Amino acid sequence: MSATTTTAPARADAPRTVLGRSNRHWLLVGLGLVFALALPWFVYPPVAMDIAAWALFAVALDLLLGYAGLLSFGHAAFWGGSAYVAGLAALQWGLPFPLAALLGAAFAMALAYPIGLLSVRRTGIYFAMVTLAFAQMLFFVVNQWRGVTGGENGLQGVPRSFFGIEAVETDAFWFYYAALPLILLGMWFAWRVVHSPFGRVLVATRDNPARARALGYDVDRYRVLVFVLSAGLAGLAGGLFAISHGFVSLQEVSWQTSGKVVLITVLGGIGTLWGAVVGAVIIVLLEDTLASSGFEGIGIITGSVFILVVLLFRRGVWGTVTDLLARRRGRGRPTEDSVAAEDGEGPTS
Repeated sequence: MSATTTTAPARADAPRTVLGRSNRHWLLVGLGLVFALALPWFVYPPVAMDIAAWALFAVALDLLLGYAGLLSFGHAAFWGGSAYVAGLAALQWGLPFPLAALLGAAFAMALAYPIGLLSVRRTGIYFAMVTLAFAQMLFFVVNQWRGVTGGENGLQGVPRSFFGIEAVETDAFWFYYAALPLILLGMWFAWRVVHSPFGRVLVATRDNPARARALGYDVDRYRVLVFVLSAGLAGLAGGLFAISHGFVSLQEVSWQTSGKVVLITVLGGIGTLWGAVVGAVIIVLLEDTLASSGFEGIGIITGSVFILVVLLFRRGVWGTVTDLLARRRGRGRPTEDSVAAEDGEGPTS
């Protein structure tokens, strides 16, 4: 009798807890969609497109860093490599921009596979340095292959072809809405990966690779696969970014681009996915505001913001906010995975 009395309330509360988490998740998704649809009405449409592209790029890196524990300093190779392939496809073959961007993403995945096979044998700073070295090799190739890439001049006049629809091809406002489904599809794919059995094994390889191996999982294989998937998402973002701007430059394959996406990811919150979006909004809007005002020391400001966030908000902007909200609900100090689970993001939800 006593056992029935003590366990019944827990069973009654469980459905309400799950339902509450589900409601919060769909509320966040709804708010995110509203924000994405409304963004070009409140900021300059090309800037809105930059935010969307950098957000997907940061989500791609967070998939690798937050859920596999691998910090890449060479993701500019996939962002920039895809940008060049998408730009060439649009220029030489006249492909509609969605097909050109997807072709760039496929190239990024193909490029990532051999790099991943060689890189995942190392972890920590060694993995970061190996990926950086490969990215610098691609930078050298792009710079020297002037007949194809344009070298220091880059690719100019990349068209935004879209099946002959003039409004999309000539107006940045409508181009944003034509490209947004690809951005959202990429983000949904990252969310689906995180919440799949593959994502749960991935987190296990991050937290305790020795135990994962003891359970029969091929840790290196999982890491190579997530590396390739992350590169594909980064490539999709890079292709859309290049077509949006109408040109591709060496900046897209430089190490500064890799550093910027790491900054965005850490600023928003590692291992949250939503944090990547928040970080992209902050950094892109901050850079645009400073550039518009004529301020030349943009790196000083963004670097200072990054330092402040790292010192004061150890879990990033999004992670800190969710932590505070969880405390206010009286649930004690949550772990990283439990916070992510509350927001429908983490590997344990």
